[in-house]
Amino acid sequence: MDLGLKGKVVLVTGSSKGIGRSIALAFAREGCNVAINGRHPGELEKTAADMRAAGGTVHAIAADVTEAQGARRTVDETVHHFGTIHVLVNNAGGVGRFSPFEELTDDEWLEVFKLNVLSAVRVTRAALPPMQKQKWGRIINISSESATQPDPVMPHYNASKSALNSLTKSLSKAYGRDGILINTVSPAFIRTPLVEEMFAQQSKDRGVPIDEVEQILLREFRPHIVLGRAGKSEEIAGVVVFLASEQASFITGSNYRVDGGSVASI
Repeated sequence: MDLGLKGKVVLVTGSSKGIGRSIALAFAREGCNVAINGRHPGELEKTAADMRAAGGTVHAIAADVTEAQGARRTVDETVHHFGTIHVLVNNAGGVGRFSPFEELTDDEWLEVFKLNVLSAVRVTRAALPPMQKQKWGRIINISSESATQPDPVMPHYNASKSALNSLTKSLSKAYGRDGILINTVSPAFIRTPLVEEMFAQQSKDRGVPIDEVEQILLREFRPHIVLGRAGKSEEIAGVVVFLASEQASFITGSNYRVDGGSVASI
């Protein structure tokens, strides 16, 4: 299947590791020109080197997209380096403190919303003009199953991802006539480097193999994943690349749950 992405310019925020890294690599394999972004230059350069080794064209931008200046500079540098921007993936985000509602401070709420919502607002605002000028664009926001099926803990994270889903729907209606399609991808429990570290620590603490740790944590925290395993970053990347492609030219305002069947609603 020809996805029609060769030569497209793609910006992936928060792409030095984990899901963002897999997304950036997937676009590079499709022949795209990829701008990657993160806060840590060393991690970014390692990812950029891996992408170049795989034959990708990549430009690394070390910037904090939770700050207005960092968000604007990331987009401006992408456009300056590659000439335009066709696809934006708002992947930068985080969970904040794993705590119940009564323990979270106002500052913790604000920080998580700044990271998960305002970063996407700022980068999207900066990326819209070149997309409008060329009458073609794709924006994919990386959300979470917790936006649809919230956990009893981390309510600030759950609410921020619900806000991101709402933002996606709103913007899809506002900019569809400009040829800009905007969708959301919502992963469930994914084996990112952070999760792998947690598995290793739990394996040590519980005295059981890592594969057994995965099953224990699934039973305790994600019992509704009917496939019985954590997901892989590459499985998220495949859906993101499809949504950016010409094969998804009649899809906008949608939320694609990549959750192994975890969310119970239709």
